[in-house]
Amino acid sequence: MGNAAATFDLRQRADVRTVAAERTASIPWYVWCLAAATASDLFGGYWDISWHISIGRDTFWTPAHMMIYLAGVLAGVASGYAILSTTFGESQEAKDASISVWGFRGPLGCFMAAWGGFAMLTSAPFDNWWHNAYGLDVKIVSLPHSMLGVGELMIELGAMLLVCAHLNRASGAYQRKLDRLLLVIGGIVLAGSALFILESTPMEFMHSSSFYRAVATAFPIGLIAISVVSKKRWPATTMAAIYTALFLAGLWIFPLFPAAPKLGPVYQNITHMVPLWFPVLVIVPAFALDLLRAWMGEKWGGWKSALAAGFVFIAAFVAAQWPFADFLISPAARNPIFGANYFGFFDAANLLYNPYHFAHLDKTGAAFREGMMIALMTSIIFCSIGMALGNWMRTVRR
Repeated sequence: MGNAAATFDLRQRADVRTVAAERTASIPWYVWCLAAATASDLFGGYWDISWHISIGRDTFWTPAHMMIYLAGVLAGVASGYAILSTTFGESQEAKDASISVWGFRGPLGCFMAAWGGFAMLTSAPFDNWWHNAYGLDVKIVSLPHSMLGVGELMIELGAMLLVCAHLNRASGAYQRKLDRLLLVIGGIVLAGSALFILESTPMEFMHSSSFYRAVATAFPIGLIAISVVSKKRWPATTMAAIYTALFLAGLWIFPLFPAAPKLGPVYQNITHMVPLWFPVLVIVPAFALDLLRAWMGEKWGGWKSALAAGFVFIAAFVAAQWPFADFLISPAARNPIFGANYFGFFDAANLLYNPYHFAHLDKTGAAFREGMMIALMTSIIFCSIGMALGNWMRTVRR
């Protein structure tokens, strides 16, 4: 009887120690540092685009550019520490939770982020040369920007995989901390995706099929993949809410700071930083996807769920965004709240043309229907890719 009581007491103490360990476990600093790299990249990217349309590209050494390339530095510091400390350290646990690349050991996410940081920093002089050779353009998608974008994507994917590796090995309170961090990174990734398709999503495109194709390309992968990994009830809605909050913060805060164009021609009287436009209503299909996932349960992840998710995403998004586009075009949205009154200094809006009407990018009704079918197929394909990626991310433990 005494032995049984002693055994029970030992087990109770062990359970208490386990609970205490879970409560006090903290996320390693290099994980936070890599997450900070994704935030720095997003903020720098938003700031840089706003700088281009408010001031122009006056020099390579703008604060916005430095914020972008700080992301590469932070990714290098975090990844370098994790890889070197694992390779030359004495922790067998760290070595067991790592992969080997060229004799170095470290988490998979850190190797990917290190490569991404190197690509970002390498693109910097290339971007400077490109502008000097071909002019001070305001294009988002150019060859050096695409190289930069690949580096940014690798840092984002590396950050997600690093958190997933810890998350998939964790339990209790520590797991919940990591889950919250993963959703924050997911929201940042969605905002970055919105930046990359910015040229395809102005308000005047919102009744054209190309707008919906762009959105179907940018958002479903991240929404679906991280939702598959997360243990939270509303992961897609949470990420979409973070993206929406970040874009609204930019829309409302950036005009508080003074700015003036340094290039010409100047068509708009710019006195303050020009923000980017109102976030698209991706939170509506995100909420619908969370409901669909809860309803399908164990069936989530197969080809049937990919078909359902793709259809639900595009249908819910069109149902929300189409009438909202009518509002954005109307006089009621021409205020600092919705931002339909902001234009870049080089934009001749309200002077040489009327910006408040929908562009007829689809020349015929048949072309529009064909484009929307392509948008639906795109949504299904990228939802399927998101599910496959998410199921793989659930297995990552190194």
